[in-house]
Amino acid sequence: MKKDKKPFGRLVAKFGGSSLADGTAISRAANSVIKKAEQGVQIAVVVSAMGKTTDHLIDTAKTACGEEIPNDELDDIIAMGERTNARIFSASLRAHGWESRYMDPVDPDWPIITDDVHLNAKPILPVCERLIKRHVQPLLEKGVIVVVPGFIGKTEHGKITTLGRGGSDITAMILAQALAADQVVLVTDVEGIMTADPKVIKKPLKIKEISMDALVGLADSGTKFIHKKALRYKNPEMDVKVISNSAGSLDAEGTIIRGSFPKSIFVDPYSGSAMAITIVGKAVSESMQTLAEILREINKAKAPLLGMSINHNSLVLYLPVKAGETLLELIHSIVVRHRSTLAMGVRKNLAFIRVKGIGLEETPGVISSITKALNSANINIYGTFTITSSVVVFVDLKNRKKAIQLIEEAVAINNNSELKSQLGGKT
Repeated sequence: MKKDKKPFGRLVAKFGGSSLADGTAISRAANSVIKKAEQGVQIAVVVSAMGKTTDHLIDTAKTACGEEIPNDELDDIIAMGERTNARIFSASLRAHGWESRYMDPVDPDWPIITDDVHLNAKPILPVCERLIKRHVQPLLEKGVIVVVPGFIGKTEHGKITTLGRGGSDITAMILAQALAADQVVLVTDVEGIMTADPKVIKKPLKIKEISMDALVGLADSGTKFIHKKALRYKNPEMDVKVISNSAGSLDAEGTIIRGSFPKSIFVDPYSGSAMAITIVGKAVSESMQTLAEILREINKAKAPLLGMSINHNSLVLYLPVKAGETLLELIHSIVVRHRSTLAMGVRKNLAFIRVKGIGLEETPGVISSITKALNSANINIYGTFTITSSVVVFVDLKNRKKAIQLIEEAVAINNNSELKSQLGGKT
């Protein structure tokens, strides 16, 4: 092993299951890590289970034991995929002449500690950070390549847990933040983040760079370049690079993810007054020409479209009141000109309140707690929809201040609950 070179950086490389599908793939991945280590870079490696191992283990366990298998036992079983692959990957590094150490949840220096929610555990971040700095960082500084099985945690009482889908990405992000890594490299079966899903669109293009805001929108659409849940753990100062396993090099060009998204849920109200334009008809959703003409007039007026909802018989457009009466007249002229639309109604003086946060629409109880808080104060909700990890609520403008206060209180309770979970139930 070459130790005479002074390290000039530190990175975390995460290899997905498709990148470790067989012995040849693992050897190629190990070689790509060694090439980077030979440049003097300190490297921690996070590995997923080989190929479809996790799915196979789940199916096998449930077939053999029935659907009633306890979650803690299932966690112990499905964690074997990553645990085994970490051993193989570390052995491959040593076989290629490099000193390596794999970590296992049974080890006393295991660094990823979680709550006790099996199959979807949450890391206790302060504890993880302390243990990573104590046990992983010194090994890296000695030139050892550390291999950590992703997706796996351990409770403070020693029970093995798993982090749910996207868990290996979470492991990589937590390691990188604690180690103050320069970059996280996610090695996948695609050459980067694409302009569309290659399984849906024949020839999508690779995106060289993308912001977190834009990436969250793609994640909300179901695109799985990186699991949305893992984005909560990204350090805003650290870049994440997505590359293809076929490149055989961690220096390969891919897509750089920059920035961060707020970890907590927060309220972002629109300062002006909004209005809701409701258009009804026999088959509004089927008349694309009508919708195109309306959107064209909104674009000409340079009015920001705050939101839109459509079903078979109605279309609702949310616009700033300052968009003006002229625009309303133009939209009305389109409505009466087309057979698919019958009439329009306008409700002015609405407050537009956006609540944002990664995975907000998947966070249990958030939306219901917001609506319950408003209902308890007899505040009518004139519209609500979710999009790109945000919930938008429209209420009467006169209730704006009270509504914001109530929503912020509801959000604060949720954030406190999330913080408590990350701290292992301690506040």
